[in-house]
Amino acid sequence: MIGSLAGRLLVATPLLGDANFARTVILMCAHDEQGGFGLVLNRPLGEPVALHLPEWSARTAEPSVFFVGGPVQRNVVMALGRFPAAGDADWWTRVTAEVGLIDLRGMPGDLEGVTGSARLFVGYAGWGAGQLEGEIAEEAWWVLDARAGDAFTSHPATLWRDVLRRQRGRLRDLRLYANYPPDARLN
Repeated sequence: MIGSLAGRLLVATPLLGDANFARTVILMCAHDEQGGFGLVLNRPLGEPVALHLPEWSARTAEPSVFFVGGPVQRNVVMALGRFPAAGDADWWTRVTAEVGLIDLRGMPGDLEGVTGSARLFVGYAGWGAGQLEGEIAEEAWWVLDARAGDAFTSHPATLWRDVLRRQRGRLRDLRLYANYPPDARLN
């Protein structure tokens, strides 16, 4: 197994043939030898949060809609948020230094402690033991560093391109893919 990818981004390469993940950016929430799961950051569902969870509407990042977190368990709602001002809480799981996975069932009803933007997702992306490592070896994913703002971007439609454009150093060649056509045969 490669080291844990929790807190890193999986960015779909043009070689990834699964339509569920074409041009997606996934924040890995957990990853170990038994598998992993993450949330797709750039697939807004279009369904307003206020229609189903009005108490969250003022706390969600723009656009204030649910996002498709992935194709697994589309009847489950998950949330990402910035860490509470008071520090760790029992209703969080740290994903990056600034972003955590919120346990919607265990948090206070008044949402006390959610200090910044949150994003709500239906479903998630999941991999069994060794599956993700195999996909990375097949060059289906680039593994890149996440920024706190990635999870709460107000421009999800351009996140794939934006993440590739910001690469520097040994990864700077990835910037060339930012303008890769959706179907290279039509280029």
